[in-house]
Amino acid sequence: GKGTPAVKVWKDGSKSSAKVVTGNAEAISAENWQGKSYSAANKVNIADYFEENTQYHYQYTDNYTGDDSVWSAEYDYTTKATDKFSVILTGDPQVGASGSSSDYSANDASVARDAYNWNKTMQQALKTCPDASFLLSAGDQIDYSGTDSSDGKNVRESEYAGFTYPSILRNLPLATTIGNHESKGTDYKFHYNNPNSDDNLGSTNSGSDYYFSYGNVLFISLNSNNRNTVEHKELLKKAVASHKDAKWKVVMFHHDIYGSGQPHSDTDGANLRVLFAPLMDEFGIDVCLTGHDHSYARSYLMADGTAINYGDSVAVNPEGTLYIAAGS
Repeated sequence: GKGTPAVKVWKDGSKSSAKVVTGNAEAISAENWQGKSYSAANKVNIADYFEENTQYHYQYTDNYTGDDSVWSAEYDYTTKATDKFSVILTGDPQVGASGSSSDYSANDASVARDAYNWNKTMQQALKTCPDASFLLSAGDQIDYSGTDSSDGKNVRESEYAGFTYPSILRNLPLATTIGNHESKGTDYKFHYNNPNSDDNLGSTNSGSDYYFSYGNVLFISLNSNNRNTVEHKELLKKAVASHKDAKWKVVMFHHDIYGSGQPHSDTDGANLRVLFAPLMDEFGIDVCLTGHDHSYARSYLMADGTAINYGDSVAVNPEGTLYIAAGS
């Protein structure tokens, strides 16, 4: 059943003064191929509590009843610096995409295999970048792109379970964007608690645009499955107004518009470039992070559809937007 979700959090060594924050549960009806049922999407927001470079511990419950609540095991979360920081970018984890003869069944080998390899990828990412403040995932976290038919929901829930499987995600905040494989189902928004999304701007069945700031960087996630540029522009306005002094403005959306991977770059990319590139120009976006092609690409600095070549010189506060498409 649906209870009140809550998180108990405290600074290392001060559990006696732990803070309990309750949240909201949205009733849902879903199950995965393994027969696990989900009756609620639980979300808790903790505001004005965390300090940088500090170790915290936390527990959670999906049924807060006061002093007799049954809490989870304890987990750690160490906040990082905000003046200088690193983030990890992944493109298209697409759990379930590797394909097997047992797809769409309780022993779906491709979900199991992809979850295993996604976990290895996250372990390696943290070895490469041990001080990462958070993870950005540029869409297609899962593979099955159907709508909400019961079989499709089962597959998608198994894939979401695979994507959220790495234990690293208990200690590393995650910001995703909506890929074309998520876009048709209504379940994306049950798995992530995205901030500043109340206006539902740029939405499809799955969810909408949102934004957040970290240090002097403004991060904006756009749902590029929605082609309504008026709505995206409205969201960009709100985002930019929320952090007028941002030194860097970073946008993430799924479809790369200056990628090099066939066949996407000739179709989706070319079509969406007409819609999204002018918005990047208008709002002075410094870096645009994308996926979709499953092949790494990095553009020149692009302004008004033109590549600006600074040669071997260091470009200081250059004109234009740098586009990066992550591999898979």
